[in-house]
Amino acid sequence: MHIEFRHLRTIKAIHDFGGVARAADQLNITQSALSHQIKALEDQAGVELFVRRSKPMKLSAAGMRLLRLAEQVLPQIEALASEFEGLRGGSTGRMHIAIECHACFEWLFPVLEAFRKSWPEVDVDIRPGLAFDAMPALQKEEVDLVVSSDPEDMTDVTFTPLFDYNPVFVASAVHPLAQKPFIEAEDFRGQTLITYPVERSRLDVFSQLLIPAKVEPGSVRQAELTAVILLLVASNRGVAVLPDWVVREVKYNSDYVTRPLTQNGITRRLYAATRSADTEKPFVADLIRLARQEAERLQAA
Repeated sequence: MHIEFRHLRTIKAIHDFGGVARAADQLNITQSALSHQIKALEDQAGVELFVRRSKPMKLSAAGMRLLRLAEQVLPQIEALASEFEGLRGGSTGRMHIAIECHACFEWLFPVLEAFRKSWPEVDVDIRPGLAFDAMPALQKEEVDLVVSSDPEDMTDVTFTPLFDYNPVFVASAVHPLAQKPFIEAEDFRGQTLITYPVERSRLDVFSQLLIPAKVEPGSVRQAELTAVILLLVASNRGVAVLPDWVVREVKYNSDYVTRPLTQNGITRRLYAATRSADTEKPFVADLIRLARQEAERLQAA
C-alpha cells in the first residue's frame, strides 16, 4: 500500500464529521474528489474501509485500524510542522553557549534567566569553553555562541562586542601593595597569586601583564569561585586580578582594595562569537541585547 498523509487526514475527517460532505468541506476539496480518494485507497487496501449502509457513515473494522494510525501519526506531523514554522519565524531553536571567560558565569546566569522567560521554546545549555576548543566547536555547530575576549579572523564567524571591562588588582587592605596607586608586573614577584583554575593564557593577568613582562609570581593558588578568591584575598592569603565588574558585583566585604594594573590601566572587551548565518536570528539578537543590558547594570552598580 502507498498511504499518504492526505489519506490519513481523510479517514480522520470522515470519522470526526460523520460523512463525506462535511469532511470534504473541512478538507477544502469536492465531494467527488474525496469519494475518488476513498475508492483508490480501498482498491489499494483490498478491503472496504467504510460501512456505507450506515448513517452517519461509519468506519469498518479495517477503517478503524487506519484511523488509529492516523491518530498516532497526524499529531506528530502537526508538531513537526509547528516546530519548523517556529524555526522559520525564529521563535524556536537551540542556543548552546560556550564560555571562555571563567568569571562570566556569574554575569551570564541572570541573562539566561531573562532569556528563558522570553524564549521558552529555545533549548538553552552552557558548556565551559575552557574545557575544550570552543571556536572550532562553533564552526562545527557543536555550540551556537561563544563568550570570548579574544576575537579571531575566522571564516563565517561574527564577533559582536558586548562590553569593555578593566582587570584590576585585588589585595587585602593591610597588604603592602595596597598602598600603591597602581600595580606593575614586577610587583607580582614573590606574591601568591590566586586565580581561577584555567590555563594561564586565558587569564588576563598573565596574557596582558606577566607573560609580556616575563615575570613569574612567587606561587599560584587556584580557586573555582569568585567569592572564595575574595575571601582568601581579604584574609591576606594572596593577591588576585579580577574583572572590575566582578569585584563590584560580589561585594564580599570591605577588607580588600582594588588598584589598576599599570599607570594607564588595562582595558579588555568581551565578544559574543556566533556563526555569521545565525547572528540575525531573533533569539540570538535578543540574547546579545540582554547580555549588553546586564553588562550596563553591572558597570553602573
